[in-house]
Amino acid sequence: MKQFPEQAVAKFVQDATGARSITVSNVSLLSGGAIQENWAADFDIEGGDYHGRLECVVRRDSSASGVAISHGREQEFALLSRVYASGVTVPEPLWFCADASVSDTPFFIMRRIHGVASAHMIVKDLSYAPDRPALAEALGRELARIHSVMPPDRELEFLSRPSGEPALAKIAGLRYFLDHHHTPYPVLEWGLRWLERHAPVTERLALCHGDYRTGNYMVDEEGLTGILDWEFTGWGDPLEDIGWFCARCWRFGRPDLEAGGIGSREDFYRGYERESGQPIERSSVFYWEVMAHLNWAVIAIQQGERHCSGRERSLLLALTAHIVPELEWNILKMTETG
Repeated sequence: MKQFPEQAVAKFVQDATGARSITVSNVSLLSGGAIQENWAADFDIEGGDYHGRLECVVRRDSSASGVAISHGREQEFALLSRVYASGVTVPEPLWFCADASVSDTPFFIMRRIHGVASAHMIVKDLSYAPDRPALAEALGRELARIHSVMPPDRELEFLSRPSGEPALAKIAGLRYFLDHHHTPYPVLEWGLRWLERHAPVTERLALCHGDYRTGNYMVDEEGLTGILDWEFTGWGDPLEDIGWFCARCWRFGRPDLEAGGIGSREDFYRGYERESGQPIERSSVFYWEVMAHLNWAVIAIQQGERHCSGRERSLLLALTAHIVPELEWNILKMTETG
């Protein structure tokens, strides 16, 4: 049974806010998987800088995990702080703690945002963010703000940077996996070769979310409430995020709605272009949509391997591997004209 160090965290918040007293209530474990624990907690604060009720999420590593992750909690806190300061709609990061006397793993506290993140629910249920053109435009606007964080940036030195052209760096990583995997995937090899032959030159590096899609943001009945899941963030080609969001594999049963299954591509592009002041080269996005399908296919294979190897028995992981043939078909259709 996972336990939340309620009293120790309350004392930490009291010290951080200069409060006279802290009362903690409504503590519950949220979704977050085996790698991180997300705890909802309400802090009723008497005095200090945050007098009143503060609805928060306490995010920390699972003490039982032992799984390597892309960014630690201190790094994630620094990243959230940076994008929040840039005007990106994310939960406000409040405090980071690495004191072992408070928690056996580092954690940070952020304000809690409300809404739903389930991709299938968002796509199908129009009671959430019912103005879909406005939602698509808002998501384009948020992505432009993310891409406005330009390197070099000392606060984000821990983030990965491609060695050479971003497209070729991605191809090298995918090729390494396929070359060392026990099962051949000829269609994915075909797709890799197509990507290699058509690799673009990146004009500028930008901060890329790395998994910008429906399912990684929250909406309520009014609209967008926050961008989530920053574990794959790094420096890269900004068109990679745009292609990932628009790729057919992330439309969740609505292939006609090319912007993440929730709106038109032009609504999404309009939000991005108005915020960034830069036009999107429409024809160049297609390359990164092909890349998205190939990258997601490799991830799906890896997810299936986690189940089949016995390391982690999970019906969800097993089912994820079954999407690979559909992704292969999409890759062939997209590249059949050369």
